[in-house]
Amino acid sequence: MNMTARASRGGPTRQQRLGIYLNDHLAGATAGVELARRMAHEHRDAPYGETLADLSQEISQDRQALLRVLADLGVPVRRYKAYGAWLGEKAGRVKPNGRLLRRSGLAVVIELEALRLGAQGKAALWRGLLAASAQDSRLDADRLEELLRRAGRQIRTLDPLHARAATTLLFPTAPPEPPSAAAGENSAP
Repeated sequence: MNMTARASRGGPTRQQRLGIYLNDHLAGATAGVELARRMAHEHRDAPYGETLADLSQEISQDRQALLRVLADLGVPVRRYKAYGAWLGEKAGRVKPNGRLLRRSGLAVVIELEALRLGAQGKAALWRGLLAASAQDSRLDADRLEELLRRAGRQIRTLDPLHARAATTLLFPTAPPEPPSAAAGENSAP
């Protein structure tokens, strides 16, 4: 059964589906902005601090662009979704990490992965809206292409940051400790 048939029998209309879709992306963008801002602040003195600050600014601008798309399409913002995502990002900070009062090094790897997933989702959104722009003149194809290119640049920026963090944390370059004398005595020849 196609979506039009379902909508005619009491299912969501095209505009309602569009509203759900865009508001779900807005919720994700809200969480992404909060995460990117926090990471930029926490790592401002790191060698990659400026890169995170630039990403944070772009992610915030992307959220604003999405809000403009919602307005252009006449889709109301469902604030409860954005507030829920904002709260979820804050709650996500409270998790067991093997340390009582401070963050573990693993947090950076996971957070960079979350930002990359967000950029991939955002790219899919812009790609979908770009495809739909041929049928809906309210969508600015040039702007959507620009946003899609920026999402691609963000992914290409995040990949080496993630690789560096993962390598540093999971496979440090320190030489392995030599086996203890006691272990050597008990091992088979």
